[in-house]
Amino acid sequence: MNLSGMTLHQLKFILAVARHGSLVKAAKALSLSTPTLSLQLKKLSETAGAPLFEMLGKKLYLTSTGALMLRCAQDIEARIEELSQEIAALKGLKEGELKVAILTTLKYTVPRLVGSFCVNYPGITISLWIGNREALLDRLRKNEDDLYVMGQPPDELNVVAEQFAPNPLVLVAHPSNPIAKKRLVKPADLANELFIVREAGSGTRLTTESFFKKYRVRLQTRLEVVSNEAVKHIVAGGLGVAVLSSSTVASEVALGELSVVKLEGFPLMRQWNLVYPSGRRLSPAATRFKAWLKAYRPEAAALPTRKKTSP
Repeated sequence: MNLSGMTLHQLKFILAVARHGSLVKAAKALSLSTPTLSLQLKKLSETAGAPLFEMLGKKLYLTSTGALMLRCAQDIEARIEELSQEIAALKGLKEGELKVAILTTLKYTVPRLVGSFCVNYPGITISLWIGNREALLDRLRKNEDDLYVMGQPPDELNVVAEQFAPNPLVLVAHPSNPIAKKRLVKPADLANELFIVREAGSGTRLTTESFFKKYRVRLQTRLEVVSNEAVKHIVAGGLGVAVLSSSTVASEVALGELSVVKLEGFPLMRQWNLVYPSGRRLSPAATRFKAWLKAYRPEAAALPTRKKTSP
């Protein structure tokens, strides 16, 4: 078998199909027609001497040969990106590209830092992805970004996790809720409260459930939603209580739309982490951004307090 005729351009085809999961979506991303992409993959299969994909039902799956070819394509893509960053480093980090994925919880904090970073390093182009934990972990498994910002690092993946800022979790309720007016609430007092929670797998939810399990309190879940914004609006509507990051609710507490409940054992102190695959060689741009983020001391780490208004 002679693979010397295989080109970098051909490897982009298998990368696109693996990332998009279908010929149609991959062809669109590559600005090709589906028949053209299919023909190119056929030629690549002939070069490899074995099929690269197989259809099971309506889904497209990599064969063992395809998986090997994909790994090769990913390695080459990563090395080319490293080469680009190394050349940029020789130029004094005036140029470069950086991909960062963050949780929705941080969408008000990290983007501001990204903006500040871009002002200081205008030649570095940053692609910022924002989503929930499940989607972020999927991107981490596929090694689609340079750095990932999250609360609880995944135990099931081999990653490097570096703490860079505190992330206290607080219990919030509508100001008219009786527990919001108590001087101190014990975990057992919340046995009859209805909780608004994030989706299964959320780091905040896992931490919350672990805390109440320790006190043998079984949470009564009223609603499960997939965004912090939805959780805040529901609690502000008086439909339950929730545990959220302090930075997420700072504005609502200051405006009097939510109250932080004085719960025994709270706030739950967690940390924000910079995460990347173990063994990954960070680009100069990623290394510089990591140092930039770790030097940050967020005001949002402080517990939110309601502003007093003049009579």
